[in-house]
This record gives sequence, structure tokens and C-alpha cells, in this order.
Amino acid sequence: MSALHWLNSEAFTAFDQHVMWSDMIGNLLGLGALALGWRRAMLTWPVQLLSGVVLVAAFWSAHLGGGVGKQFVVITVAVWGWFQWRRGRAGSGRLAIRFATWRERAVLVAATAVGTVAVASLFLAYPKLSWNPWPDAYIFVGTLAAMYAQARGWVEFWFAWLAVDLVGVPLNFHSGLPFSGLVYIVYFVLVIAGMYAWWQQTRRGGDLRRAEPSSTVAEGVTA
Repeated sequence: MSALHWLNSEAFTAFDQHVMWSDMIGNLLGLGALALGWRRAMLTWPVQLLSGVVLVAAFWSAHLGGGVGKQFVVITVAVWGWFQWRRGRAGSGRLAIRFATWRERAVLVAATAVGTVAVASLFLAYPKLSWNPWPDAYIFVGTLAAMYAQARGWVEFWFAWLAVDLVGVPLNFHSGLPFSGLVYIVYFVLVIAGMYAWWQQTRRGGDLRRAEPSSTVAEGVTA
């Protein structure tokens, strides 16, 4: 049995919902990445990358082109985010956490809107790419916007994730990915907590401190 075939096989059934291994494993990794992001840990990026790789299989099986594309974006932005955070820690060892300016917010919202229309238009032109073009496109572009904001150290990163969750929960349930739908609900709770933590960080000076070497702290994780 190939790895892809195993990932898309059924892990278990609960309440008449069939949960695939790829859906479950990928989203558990995604939860771990979000929790690590909350702690401002460098490890968030490699875990996010691995989550994206596994979830490609899940969204491919559900015939959601936007979901597949989103995971490739997640993988790419995870690599970019890693280098952004590493560069921010160089020299002073600090990466600024701040609220975006009004101009930066306007650009992010406008880019998300334009990107959603563009991607949805592609899905409408090629229906085989997605069975539900507009929500699929919105989640794809919204995830990109959220991860961009995260890599820049903007508190608005958490608001972007909330906006993605509002559409992601019903879409995943309707697409036969119940574990993804349930995990989006957990994301909502983590996002609220993470938003508060980052907001508090801006009040304390807005810097991420580099972890001191320690045998009890995993590499890249800030204590």
C-alpha cells in the first residue's frame, strides 16, 4: 500500500462521519503549529510545513483545488516565515510583534479581496478544480494573508485566522472532512487565546526573546 493510499484510507468512523488518516494527522500537526506560534516558537514553521504536506492528500481526495493550493501556499510560506523569524532574531535576537499600520491593514484586506475574486474566477472557469469555488477561494487566499501577517509579526494575523475559520468550518463538513471541521472549531479557541497573548506582548514592548540554550527546551522553542 502506497503512503498516499494509506493517508487517504479511513482511520475511524464517528457519528456517521468517516475520518481519514490524512485529515486527522494533518490537522493535529496544524494545531501543534498554531500552539507553537502562540508561544512564538521557531518550531511552528517546520511543523506547519509538515501539516501542509499531509493535508495535500486530504484536500486532493475531497476534490477541493483551493484546499490543495492552500496547502502548497502553507508549505511555501512556512519556509519563508522560518527565514523571516530567523532574520528578525539575528543580531539583537529579537523579532518585533506589533499591530499593523492602517495602510498595511488596507493593503492586506484589498489583496485578500482581489485574490479571492481571481482564484474563484479560475475555479469557475475550470469546475473540476473545486466543487464550491467561492468559499474554497476565500479560504485559500485568507490562509495566505494570515500566514503573511504571521511572518511579519502582526497581531492581525489572529484576526485573519478567525475570518478563515468562519468559512472553513461549514465547508470542511460539507466536503467530507469532518476532522478538519472540528479542528477549525479548536482553532477558534486557540486563536482567541493567541490573539490576547500577542496583544499583551505589544504592551510589554513587542519583542520576542531568543531562547537561551537549555537541555529541557526543544530547539527553536522559546520558553
